[in-house]
Amino acid sequence: MSVLFLLKESINKKSKRFYFAAGVLSVFGILFIVSNLFFTNNKINAVNENPGSKFPQDYKIISPKIPDSISIFSEQVPLENFDVYERVDRELLVNTYWHSSTILALKRAARWFPVIEPILKQNNIPDDFKYLAVVESNLENVVSSAGAAGFWQFIKPASAKYGLEVNDEVDERYNIEKATQAACDYLNEAYKKFGSWTMAAASYNAGVTGIDKWSGLQKAKNYWNLVLGSETSRYVPRIIAMKLIMENPSAFGYDLKDEDLYKPLKYKEVELNTSVPDFADYAASLGINYKTLKLYNPWLRDTFLKNKKNIVYKIKIPEEGSINLIKE
Repeated sequence: MSVLFLLKESINKKSKRFYFAAGVLSVFGILFIVSNLFFTNNKINAVNENPGSKFPQDYKIISPKIPDSISIFSEQVPLENFDVYERVDRELLVNTYWHSSTILALKRAARWFPVIEPILKQNNIPDDFKYLAVVESNLENVVSSAGAAGFWQFIKPASAKYGLEVNDEVDERYNIEKATQAACDYLNEAYKKFGSWTMAAASYNAGVTGIDKWSGLQKAKNYWNLVLGSETSRYVPRIIAMKLIMENPSAFGYDLKDEDLYKPLKYKEVELNTSVPDFADYAASLGINYKTLKLYNPWLRDTFLKNKKNIVYKIKIPEEGSINLIKE
């Protein structure tokens, strides 16, 4: 028997073994794919039959339910109109799933709503307007691209009109109590003009002149009947959405505990009616540091105060033991 023949026989045997092994692996592969598809289909069918069970991806995304009846500022929202319903639905979806922003609103509200609510009440402003501040700034001292500042987002001309001092050294748009009072003055004025809190709220975004103009051109006195720019059209539905979520967070999937919330600041006030050449030194004389002084009084905008008119300012300082100061 030749060497060439033996070599061919050896190759044939190896080929047969290779094809046999490949065939076995193919069968197992097909069985694995079929069984996996069967398992997945059964899992999906189980979910369809039982919506409360886990989804294949281990979580589910739902459309938040809109209540059958909603009021805002004690005025009924006409949800029976499909356009109104869908505008509210949009903002509820956006803010339900904008998790980081909404969680921060819930945390900050625990600190700032107790400050805002009494001022609204004293001025006969519906309590729901606290959610307007959430929509405006998410309860943070932010500055818009248009230069509006503070929780209530006042621009400089409006600040002067409603009694807020704004200059390089003092900016009372960042004074939560005074800015809330200014917002109340604006809203009461707008309500007197329009006879509707919803229209007053819309004017907070578009201005009294803007709402008056479009109301006249369109011969409509109801916010929900006005054709407005996108921002103003979404404005009141956004307030509604934040009200729904913040009044019942768990219904929208938020599970915040008391310890997660930001606690109200405990402070006392001291009067200041003179100039201050250096606020760092002034803070030290009060037993705190410059940063703490700024945290409690963000309306102080510089490191000094000339106070040529000897205006009496109320400076907040933390109550003894209410804050742990960082050591130098």
